[in-house]
Amino acid sequence: MAPVISAEEARTLPGLMLRRIARSGDESGYRYYDRPDRTWRDVSWNEMGRLIGRYRAAMNALGLDKGDRVAVLLPNGVDWVAFDMAAMSLGLVVVPLYAHDSPANHVHVLNDSGARLALFDTPARWNLIGRTGRSVPDLSHIWVADRLLGSKQESDDAPLAEPMRRLSELLPHDAAAVEGIALEEVAVGPDDIATLIYTSGTTGPPKGVMLTHHAILWDAEGVTKFITPAPSDMFLSFLPLAHAFERTLGYYVPIMGGATVAYARSIELLRRDLVSIRPTIFLAVPRLYERIHAGVLEQVEQSALRKVLLDMTIDIGWRDFEWRQGRGPRPGIGGRLAGRMLDRLVARKVRSAFGGRIRASVSGGAALPDQVSRFLVGLGLPLVQGYGLTEAAPVVTATTLDDSIPGSVGVKLHGSELRLAEGGELQVRAPSVMTGYWNDPEATAAVLDAEGWLSTGDLADIRDDRVFIRGRVKDILVLSTGENINPGQITEALLEDPLFDQVCIIGDDRPSLAAVLVLGLEEWNRMARDLSIDSGDPNVREAKAAVQKHINAALADLPRIAQVKRFHLELEPWTPESGLLTPTLKIKSHQIARHFAAELDALYAPRAAA
Repeated sequence: MAPVISAEEARTLPGLMLRRIARSGDESGYRYYDRPDRTWRDVSWNEMGRLIGRYRAAMNALGLDKGDRVAVLLPNGVDWVAFDMAAMSLGLVVVPLYAHDSPANHVHVLNDSGARLALFDTPARWNLIGRTGRSVPDLSHIWVADRLLGSKQESDDAPLAEPMRRLSELLPHDAAAVEGIALEEVAVGPDDIATLIYTSGTTGPPKGVMLTHHAILWDAEGVTKFITPAPSDMFLSFLPLAHAFERTLGYYVPIMGGATVAYARSIELLRRDLVSIRPTIFLAVPRLYERIHAGVLEQVEQSALRKVLLDMTIDIGWRDFEWRQGRGPRPGIGGRLAGRMLDRLVARKVRSAFGGRIRASVSGGAALPDQVSRFLVGLGLPLVQGYGLTEAAPVVTATTLDDSIPGSVGVKLHGSELRLAEGGELQVRAPSVMTGYWNDPEATAAVLDAEGWLSTGDLADIRDDRVFIRGRVKDILVLSTGENINPGQITEALLEDPLFDQVCIIGDDRPSLAAVLVLGLEEWNRMARDLSIDSGDPNVREAKAAVQKHINAALADLPRIAQVKRFHLELEPWTPESGLLTPTLKIKSHQIARHFAAELDALYAPRAAA
């Protein structure tokens, strides 16, 4: 296996690309779906270098200064990569925008960063920003993408309103202008700011996290010690590149190892793309794994035999995993024979849905429920879990395929330090830690001390060097009785029931807990038919009485103070567009509490129905 390109060798992120082009020029680096021809096409590292050169030439013509900020809002693809690498090679600071974020947040990020250039996927993005009524005075150049490689959008030759300009008219085609990034010296150093990644803003306006080239490279190299990428590897990219998790692990890490990255067509076509691309390394957030888990359970629900076979497969597979990890006895000969048979009959079919050749499935961005982890591992899917945050570029800890304990997010990256502050908050010190929040020294000082220790905001335990996350410091609910409750365990328990699709636990300054619950439509419609009630109104007394039984069963093992007797039911899923989820699909609990304030107040009114 060829050695990965180290942070020291690369020095900067565009330097990493330069060295990969020099090593692997004619080999495939990227794959995209050619929609007109309905086929997947490869892009070599040399071809990527030429595309970066075209972007670099177009940016260079704008007269931007080193350190200027440039924003990008594109679908995942080679153009996102080319824009990113070209900008950084000129010493510009890249500011990614989330496609599913609100126009108001886009305005905030553009103004807070002082972006001089922005590349949007469609003219409609800029038009939506204009409708907010807020100006973006620093934004001098607005590019609009057309004819992107693998884009699903049709080319539109209609005139654009000023100051928008088409990308196809800006990127040069003559050979002298596009000989490639390799012919020009990269105008940036390891300690320069590479990017501002704006946090999701679950409790306030997004803040710009300043990450240097060295911080990201150090983190990416640390990840390669857990999963070493190789030229034979195929990644499938579908999580937004605006998020630090996908950007570091699904973009920079593959370059280090010379792996190929294929760009999924859409989340709706992800299942097809998994079968077509057959990735060896797959990155996803827990929400996707939870949906796969729920989908398989729904498929077997109608057949007692299929359910028994699935349960047996998971149980035997899990016991085999525990034995291989040194935590249990080896299954007997009968169990091993049954395991081989069930693997062929059951587990292999599930793994084939991932393409059939996964050597590492990575879960990050949030906690993966234990029952989902057990389900995946029991079916033989190689699972790696990690923990991190944008402010740490982002990976802080990870498990390995050979060392994974249920409930643990693994051990620290080599060369980093971890400690628990008073109250149990996890703190990290490492070269990957941010230099601070953009133009916000007060917020920086609140989380980053003079000795370089970053307060993560997460409660944790550390046992035998392994980290166990217990919840968010700010998520702790304080009842009016003075009792403190961590809602994470309650949420996780409720989400085990397929009746509940999304959960938000409320309780601050209230006498007891309440919940806002989004129902899984298939399970809810079945329940409504059984109760002979209108499925369009889940908050009627008969429905709530039936739902309460599900809540009681899910929370049966939790203490009295963690029980939920007051709840409001919803049918419409929360989305980033509604403002109730972040672009990374985390719930905005404070926003949900405000949005459903009237319904929650009614739950606490005298004689309110449970």
